[in-house]
Amino acid sequence: MIRVFLLDDHEVVRRGVAALLEAEDDIEVIGEAGTAESAIARIPALKPDVAVLDVRLPDGSGVDVCREVRSWMPELACLMLTSFADDEALFDAVMAGASGYVLKQIHGSDLVGAVRTVASGQSLLDPQTTATMLQRLREQAEKRDPLAALSEQERHILELIGEGLTNRQIGERLYLAEKTVKNYVSNLLSKLNMQRRTQAAALAARLKVNRGE
Repeated sequence: MIRVFLLDDHEVVRRGVAALLEAEDDIEVIGEAGTAESAIARIPALKPDVAVLDVRLPDGSGVDVCREVRSWMPELACLMLTSFADDEALFDAVMAGASGYVLKQIHGSDLVGAVRTVASGQSLLDPQTTATMLQRLREQAEKRDPLAALSEQERHILELIGEGLTNRQIGERLYLAEKTVKNYVSNLLSKLNMQRRTQAAALAARLKVNRGE
């Protein structure tokens, strides 16, 4: 039996979803809530297998509820239910550990299937959604580390640019042809979205200061 908890601030929606799920032999709705606060208080006590969470709530977000309760119950499968196709909310939900994200316009049979899918430990995120999430994660990593896109050799060359070396001097230091160094410099400037060598030198100097060198 799949034990389900429902969170939605609209009572009519909760009743409709509860009736839909209760009609299935293998699903039992063991609790409901209309606010984030109530859900956070009740879910750990009831220990459901699946929490169907509305994203937008009067006192917070279903994403926050997902993050909070999964910190205590990592085995809980959270299925986000929302009226809006919102990439930002989807990203936040995935980062909070949600197993799936469906719109309220979903057909009843599809919602039942979604509950069974996440209850079995599977994810409802399609390949396109996963690709979008990975891209966002890469972008965030690059914001934290501006050199994330650079290869080890390009990072080394950037450091030497910061020391004021010319392409010829860098080539002599690294045993590379000057033309090869020039290509490396062009690539690293492109990856860093910079137009001029002086910008790269300034970045290298700033990073050196941040490292306390």
